[in-house]
Amino acid sequence: MDVVNIFTTAAHTAATGDFVHGSQRFVFDYLDCEGPQRLVEGPVWAFIDWVMPEMSGLEMCRRLRSDPRMDHAHVTMILEQDDAGDRRRALRAGADDYMIGPVDRNDLLDRVLALQARRQNYHAANIVELGDLVIDLGALQARWDGTPVDLRPNEFRLLRYFAENPNRVFSRAQLIGGLGKQEPPIDERTVDVWVGRLRRALKCAGAGDPLRTVRSMGYVFDMP
Repeated sequence: MDVVNIFTTAAHTAATGDFVHGSQRFVFDYLDCEGPQRLVEGPVWAFIDWVMPEMSGLEMCRRLRSDPRMDHAHVTMILEQDDAGDRRRALRAGADDYMIGPVDRNDLLDRVLALQARRQNYHAANIVELGDLVIDLGALQARWDGTPVDLRPNEFRLLRYFAENPNRVFSRAQLIGGLGKQEPPIDERTVDVWVGRLRRALKCAGAGDPLRTVRSMGYVFDMP
């Protein structure tokens, strides 16, 4: 079943369950100033409130547009009122369109379903690049300075998640959540196995050991 990601800055909307429509599962997630907290695979729709607790919706929109994980997202700004000046500012900040709030889960679903019909030619970005590391998502292949990195599926996804979030420390629980492995629950120590395999594969490809263990906290992928 194809997954369609709906990110929203409204916590109460993000807490709603998945919605299945035909061959698609629409998954809601909360979006804060740090951006997505999991791997983003498949079409992405982001709904940004005009006013947020941490920052303005305009600044949030600009951040999303500079985030390579979200550069293919369709961004909708949710305005507090139908003001021509606000509409122009939202579009200049990088929003694709806008809605007038308040909105609920059904409003978001209706908007996504309506716009999907116009986006049949959607193609997700296929390449993630970070220094000497190149990850080809279409081919499920990673290379370090041209040398293939031999990875199992879980380690491939883990490498992609680290590459999209370099120089950031993640706990084991965060990595499990980031890879969408919460259901069924798995032992957090399984992450140590994934990391060990990933380390060995990177070393065999000539990458050294960019994965660093942070005592009592987790792991970080160090890149200059």
